[in-house]
This record gives sequence, C-alpha cells and structure tokens, in this order.
Amino acid sequence: MGPLGSFAPGAGRRLPRAHAVSDAPRLDLNGTWRFRLAGKEGYTRIEVPGHWQLSGFGAPAYTNVRYPFPIEPPHVPDDNATAEYRRRFDLPADWPGHGAVLRFLGVDSAFTAWLNGTELGWSTGSRLTTEFDVGALLLRAGNELTVHVHQWSPGSYLEDQDMWWLSGIFRDVTLLARPSGAVDDFFMHADYDDRTGAGILRVETDMRALLSVPSLGLVDVPAAGPHRVDDITPWSAEVPHLYSGTLDAGGERIALRIGFRTVEIRDGLLTVNGRRVLFRGVNRHEWSPDRGRAVTTDEMLSDVRLMKQHNINAVRTSHYPPHPDFLDLCDEYGLYVIDECDLETHGFAVVDWRGNPSDDARWRAAYLDRIRRTVERDKNHPSVIMWSLGNESGTGQNLKAMSAWAHERDPGRPVHYEGDADCGYVDVYSRMYATHDEVAAIGRREEPAISDPARDAHRRGLPFVLCEYAHAMGNGPGGLLEYRQLFETYPRCQGGFVWEWIDHGIRRPGHFAYGGDFGEVLHDGNFVMDGLLFADRTPSPGLVELKAVIAPVRITLDDMVAVSNLHDFADSADLRFEWTYEVEGVPVESGELDVVPIGPHETIGVPPPALSRADAESWLTVRAVLAHDMPWAPAGHEIAFAQRQITPAPTRTAAYGRPDTAQFDRAMLTRLGAMPVHGPRLDLWRAPTDNDRAVFGPSVATPWRAIGLDRLTHRVIDRDDFVLRTRVAAAATDLGMLVSYRWRADGSALVLTVDAEPDGDWPVPLPRLGMRLALPASIAEVEWFGGGPGEAYSDSTQALRIGRFRRRVEELQTPYAFPQENGNRRLVRWAELFGPDGGVRIEGVPTFELTVRRWTNEDLDAARHPSDLVPRDELYVNIDVAQNGLGTASCGPGVLPQYELRAAPASWTVRLVPLPPRADPLDGA
Repeated sequence: MGPLGSFAPGAGRRLPRAHAVSDAPRLDLNGTWRFRLAGKEGYTRIEVPGHWQLSGFGAPAYTNVRYPFPIEPPHVPDDNATAEYRRRFDLPADWPGHGAVLRFLGVDSAFTAWLNGTELGWSTGSRLTTEFDVGALLLRAGNELTVHVHQWSPGSYLEDQDMWWLSGIFRDVTLLARPSGAVDDFFMHADYDDRTGAGILRVETDMRALLSVPSLGLVDVPAAGPHRVDDITPWSAEVPHLYSGTLDAGGERIALRIGFRTVEIRDGLLTVNGRRVLFRGVNRHEWSPDRGRAVTTDEMLSDVRLMKQHNINAVRTSHYPPHPDFLDLCDEYGLYVIDECDLETHGFAVVDWRGNPSDDARWRAAYLDRIRRTVERDKNHPSVIMWSLGNESGTGQNLKAMSAWAHERDPGRPVHYEGDADCGYVDVYSRMYATHDEVAAIGRREEPAISDPARDAHRRGLPFVLCEYAHAMGNGPGGLLEYRQLFETYPRCQGGFVWEWIDHGIRRPGHFAYGGDFGEVLHDGNFVMDGLLFADRTPSPGLVELKAVIAPVRITLDDMVAVSNLHDFADSADLRFEWTYEVEGVPVESGELDVVPIGPHETIGVPPPALSRADAESWLTVRAVLAHDMPWAPAGHEIAFAQRQITPAPTRTAAYGRPDTAQFDRAMLTRLGAMPVHGPRLDLWRAPTDNDRAVFGPSVATPWRAIGLDRLTHRVIDRDDFVLRTRVAAAATDLGMLVSYRWRADGSALVLTVDAEPDGDWPVPLPRLGMRLALPASIAEVEWFGGGPGEAYSDSTQALRIGRFRRRVEELQTPYAFPQENGNRRLVRWAELFGPDGGVRIEGVPTFELTVRRWTNEDLDAARHPSDLVPRDELYVNIDVAQNGLGTASCGPGVLPQYELRAAPASWTVRLVPLPPRADPLDGA
C-alpha cells in the first residue's frame, strides 16, 4: 500500500539493530543530490542532509499543539508535497563483494527508496534509523539511488512535537559493507556492583564473537561471558570513564566504548551505581538556525560543551532520539540521557483526545516499531539511563505495550512517560511545570490520592522528576533557586529538565524568524523561541542564572569559608579556589585558598584570607575554577562563586541647598550642567516579557493593559519651587499614583527624592516602580558599581555579583527574539553614563535598578523582532526602586509571592552629578 494509506510503519526494512563503528568499509552518500518537487519541471540540486523548505522549496511552518492538517487519521491532505531525490555513486575500488546495507538516519516524514530501479521498501518514523539490504543490487559503477519523500504521511499524526514542520532527508545516508559471518547486532551489558566495586561484562551477539578489553585483562575471550572484573572505575556523568575494547567476528572488528554502570530504583529513589542522583537537566530539541534539524557534528559538540560549562548533567532528548553522534558525545563527556521515542500526538488534545492513536489497536504496530527502533539503536550507550515512551500522547494500551516491550528487552533501564499520571506502566513519577507548592507536596509524598489504593501506594513509592519545568522563553525563567531548594530538601524530588535548550529561530537578515514569519495560516508565533541558548548558540541570561543555581560546588562565606561538594561521585580534586578582594569594585588583593580534595556530599571549612582595612565598600569573592584543562573547558573556567561584603559603604553626610546649578521648567529638570535632560517622571511600565504575556499560564500583561499601565498620563496637582506633586493614572480607571518630586543640591550633586503612594486598590502587581530620564544620544557607555555583569531581576539573582563593570549602551541590551523587557542591573550603587559630550553620574541612596536603552519601553513593547528597534535621538534611562519578578508563566507557574511588586507607599532618593566629556572608549567602541 505504501506510506500514504496505511497504519503500518513500513515495509522491506531490516530489523532494527545497534549502530556500530567497525573497520568494515562504508561509503558516505551525503552531499549534493539531484532534486525536484512533484509537479515541478526539471531537476535542481540540494544538499543532503537538509530540509527542502530551508533550501528554497516551500516554506517552514510552526505549530506547538495543533496539526497543520485536518484530523482524520490515517489520511493526509491531497496537497502533500512529494520530493524526488536522486544520487549516483560508484563503489570504491577496494569495496568487498559481499553483503551491504543502506542506512538512512532520518527522513521526514515518510519515504520510499529504490536502488538501480528496484524498490527497496518504505518507512515512517522521521527521526529513527531505517536500513535496507542492498548487497545483491550494487553495481561497481553507476549506481542510481532514488528516494521519494512525502511531506505528510500517517506517521505525521505521531510526530506533533512542538517544532517546525520541515521535510526531507535531514540526517546522514551511508552505505555499509557487511562481511559474511560478522556480528550484525550486539547488546553490551556492563553492570557495576556498588557493594563490591566489581564490573560484570557480557555481550549478547547474533554471531559467535571474541571480546578484547586489554586494560581489563580480557583478550580474545568469548563475548557472551559473563566476565567479572574487580576494582573497575564506574561510568557516571561526573566521571565518564570508558574502557576501549573490540568485538571480532567474520573478519570485522567493532570498536567498543564500555561504561560500567547500573541504574535501578532502590528504596523509592532512582540510583546510578547505588547512589541517588540529582538531575540538573535540560530538554534538547536538535536545532541549527541555518539547517534546521540537520545539525552538524560541530553543533552537537558545541551543545555538549556548553552544557558541561554551565553545570548541566542531564539531557532529555525531546521528543525523539537524537543523532547517534550526540549520544557518543554524552558517553564521552558525561551527561545522563533520557532517550525519548519519536512520538507525540498532542494535536488530539484539541478534539478532547478523540481518536488518539495511543489507544487505537490499528496503530499498535507503529508504536511498537518506534520504541524498538529507539531501544535497539541506542542500547549500548552508558549515558542512556532511561527510556521515554514519547511525549504528550495521552494514554492508552499502545503506550502500555511499548513499556512492556522495553522492560522485557532491557530490564536494566527504567521507563519514563509523563502522560501516565497513575504510573501504571512506568518506573518514575514525572510531571511538567508543577508549581513549587506541588513539588513540595510530592516531595512529602502528599500529592492528591489516586482512587485505587494499590495504585496510589505504588505511585507514592516512586521517585519524582520534573521532565519539563522552568520554561525558558524570553526573559527568564525566574524561581529557579526555589526549585533547587526543593530538590535538595526532599530526596524523592530528583531534579528536572528545564524547557528547553535552544531557540528554534531561523536565520533571516537582521533577526531570527519564528512562527508566522513565513505566512503560515496556522501558527503559534514565538512559542518556538523558548531556549536557554539563543538560536546562534549564544548563552542567554537564563542559562547563566541556571549555571549559578545548579552549581555542584557551594561556597559559603562567613567566619570560615565553607566549601560543599554537591557531586554524587566526583571529588573536588580538579578544582582550585581563588579569591579576590575588591574595594568599590577595584581588585586590591588576590590569592588561592588551600582546600584539600572534598569527597562527594562533603563539606569542609577553611580560614578566610587576611584582608586589609578599606575606607570604602569592599567585597571578598571566592571562585571555584578548573585547576587544569578538561575536554569541555580550559583551566580557569569558573564552576561556582560566592561573595561577602567586608566593609559597608560609608555613610554620606549631606549639606542640602537650593539646586541653582541646574535648570528646571515648572519643577521638571531640563538641564544638568551643560547637558540637556528631560524628566525624570514616574514610570510603571515595562514591555511585557513572554512570561508576563503567558499564553499558557497566568498572564499579568493582560490586566496591566486593562488598567492602562502602558498609557499613563501625568497631572500636576501643585508645584512649589523645587517640589512637584502629581497624580499618575490612565484613562478609564480610577486607580492612580500620587507622586511628589523634591529637588535639592548637595555640592555639585543634584539630589532628587521621590515619594509615591498608590491611590485606589491595585488588583495586580506593578510591572516596575521607578522613573524615566531622557539624556542626549551622544552618551555611548556606562560604567557602574553594583550588580552585574549581566541582567538580573528579583527572582533571578544567583548569577549576579557585586563589582565594577563597563559596557557600551548596545551591550546592555539582551536581544530576545521577541523584544521585551531586558537589561536590568540590580543593586547599583552608582553608574556613570558618558560620551564625548559629557554625561551624568547617578548615585543611589543606597542603591537602585538601572536600564539604559536607545528606545523607549513603548518602542520595545511595539516591536516584534529586534530589527524593528530603531535608535531615537535620545537615550532613555530607567532608575527604578524595583521590578516585578519574572516567573515562568509562559508555560508554567507565575511569579512567587515574595517577588511580586505590589503597589505600596515608597520613597527613594538619587543623586545626579554632571560629568565632563570622556574620551576613553572601550575597545571597538
């Protein structure tokens, strides 16, 4: 019947098996192929791997949940692009004359293949390996490989995975020689006995084979074993020790990388090598801004290194098995992997799950085919510690059958699936976006009961993971620290996986495109831009915050320096502990603490350094850094830091007078020294973040706009020389703010005290509370003493450190794919904004929050891409008391109560000092 009219997963394919690296010949068939879309004249050229929509044929489309076609399985629309790929190739002169296999690593969404005019078969399962036997069809020269690829197929109903709909041969195509008598498939079992320290190695093979692991004293021994080896070094994400070996049969030698480890549920906890592990994890879609899911080896390596550099120890492969090379990197560099099957039927939620394939027997073969191809391909990776049946596919007998098959085939790994709420066929209790309170209740095993007492008791006895939490869309997520505290308080709560790793932006001139930018009739906007990395793999402030929150080393500075090693397996021998003493942000002393190696989950105390007295505010910073080069980062790379204030800021003695050095217009400042100024005026608005707008969570932006905080007006109540009293409010509401501005002089400084009092019963938190000042556009740079170097908000402060920093104005902006509030610096003591025509020094009494940008908050609010933001002829400075927290409500809980900015009386003071022209620009400025 072929791939378009059947519930079957394919035909003519080989049975799924493990991937192997061997000395048998192979021929890479990637490169330039001939290509045409059905109904189009003539052939053109296209690169494989790749997607045709990113190669000038058709257009990408993004939906999160909704299918972009009618829901009538297994049917797909007649308007279904079909592409023909053609590749001619010759065999190398030394190609052996025995069997051969043609391997496709990924084709979206269904394809049929022919070699030299003979149909090989067809397949679905876009992100799963498909192999065909082709040895009898090969010619020494002039081989013609033809592949027909359909954009839509019945398999598309199983692949609704919150990502761009993109088609084509997007992973590698390879021809593999298969010697007669060689091992075709093998299953390597390398178990670790944490009670004795011994390793047990056995290898299941389909042909008799010999095993060699010279470093373990095993040379040409029967592969089946079992072989017991005492005192092995086990594999973990922290100590990813691999033993090199070979498997020999039929004239072929297969290279092995063996990691001894055991995964089991023990006493209600998920353990690796007998110890509870804590997942400091992320969800990872495969993405390249230029090639879509056709990721390169360099991009995969970049992902792994960046994860390790940011203290991440685990990956959930959302929502399909990754390119197999990624798992090789996880084995080598050390990352725990939840390997997820290529399955999601989320679009059936739109029709109340009617007809969902998960409980339809006609789809049973396709479901089992997908889990088999996942497990068989990846079963030899020590990094894979759990199988996941898929994502957001409801529940039903087909999922239960998948779980039963996985448990039977591989008893050594637990099975995960978040959709099984009662945990009837999984081994861990998993949730998405549970609130902090819910996680605490689950940690106490006090979650709401299941009606069946036996099932309820079973679920309460399972370990708990958040397979998705802390939605990293736009500015955020906030509240990460409080999640970490719960994971450390309740042993049952074994961490989670932040959603997600990278923005799925498609590179376009001046910006990265998201849903709707390609004219899609149905799309979900920028919900695809929800990563800790920007699309070009630049770390976002959210990733920097996550790194600080989940740091596996914790330093506490008090009378002693307490150093805690939070690793489960690794000691701290690879770290050194450097300290720096700064006075008003300027380093004056530094050194290294003598910290002996600390074992896992141990804490030691060491004396702090002896520090000189300071006449200004001073801080001690201690950093844990790599003592030597690691494969994923150079020596000196920072793992964790801590700070302690040593000397407080001296108390300023004020001598107030009339502000005669400044010019005012009706008590509003118009000139400071020689510099024109406009304002300041009370400002309550910020361009809503994705978490404020919260498409899938509790939105605060909607009531903000309803109240009119984006369209405030100012009415003067009265003025008295240098005191101005106003009421700030919006049309159509009786809510307002009563604000007074009082100006005084203190030597060369102009001192402003602002008092604000809410008028009315404000129902929602304020976006911000502060004032906005307009300065000349010639101001180019900002130097400040306070929190930095990056942005921070009330519930996202763990990466903040107190110091002296300097940036160009443009560098103070965070280029979120969808423009929104960004760039806030907290706890600023003073800031100097300067340029060739002079500037201003702003001093807090004692601190303030600062944002500086070349456009207004309203401009930021109106923009849809960073390229929409055009610098104005003024510079806009927000001097704030506070902003509302960030939360993670774009798909999760909102701002925790302690971080909400509630309307309440407030008073704050700043000092403004004119600065002369400054001609020492930053390099490149």
